[in-house]
Amino acid sequence: MADSKRQLVARRVRSFPDFPKPGILFRDISPLLKDPEAFRASIELLADHLKENHKTKIDYIAGLDARGFLFGPSLAQKMGIGFVLIRKRGKLPGPTISTSYSLEYGQAELEMQEDAIEPGKKVVIVDDLMATGGTMGAACKLLHSLKADVLEALTLVELTSLRGRERLASVPFFSLLQYD
Repeated sequence: MADSKRQLVARRVRSFPDFPKPGILFRDISPLLKDPEAFRASIELLADHLKENHKTKIDYIAGLDARGFLFGPSLAQKMGIGFVLIRKRGKLPGPTISTSYSLEYGQAELEMQEDAIEPGKKVVIVDDLMATGGTMGAACKLLHSLKADVLEALTLVELTSLRGRERLASVPFFSLLQYD
């Protein structure tokens, strides 16, 4: 059953060569989002992974701006837990904490509201894709600065040749689909 769901999800990810610049093979999740059965399968597979691998209670799913917001709330609902935002700089009201990081195309900054996570809470980070690991690594750093316990980072797609999971150090990482 899990294999057929994974195949359904994989069939809904398409590739665009030379986007956004020459030499990049872009993995597009738009067809997945259009297909309710495939999207539901992706959420179920991610939830099943978390239930099988985390016997302690997960308190929150933290989603990364912007496509982590597509998967994170649905995953949190499926798990019966809360969802928190990790946004690009300047998008959140109130007191925030931030960190800068390198991406494959330059520099960026992520931030969270200071009161988004209480110390000691157990958090799983979700995004659509892992490339170089810069964004996910910055999210881990933000959550650790709030004294959260980051149990795992997970994505729908991983570009393995970019070795992004190595930037996460001791934080476990899971991806549903892997591409070179």
